[in-house]
Amino acid sequence: QVQLVETGGGLVQDGGSLKLSCAASGRTSEIRFMGWFRRAPGKEREWVGSITYNGDNVYYTNSVKGRFTISRDNAKNTVYLQMDSLKPKDTAVYYCVADNGRYSDSYYYTEIFYDYWGQGTQVTVSS
Repeated sequence: QVQLVETGGGLVQDGGSLKLSCAASGRTSEIRFMGWFRRAPGKEREWVGSITYNGDNVYYTNSVKGRFTISRDNAKNTVYLQMDSLKPKDTAVYYCVADNGRYSDSYYYTEIFYDYWGQGTQVTVSS
């Protein structure tokens, strides 16, 4: 089992920045991908981005490209989501995720790919 704990959410103004952190513990050796999803009010949960274990590959959904940056520190078993130029439409609960190698890498942008989910952290962007 892997446990994920997110920190760093909060309230920020339009155009501001926030950085989320996700610390993994437990059987972290089985993790190949870590990433982030979000659920905005009244909408379905959507994939934000993912990063491979070695950090060589990072993927983003189109709506956050150029504004969000995912990175990781394997020494700390922690992945980060740096969010810049935030917009009100980025308001959502953000979830950290990690896989355990069950599925093909091709599915890294799907919910089913990830077995482990954090509790979520609220990000609110005011206009």
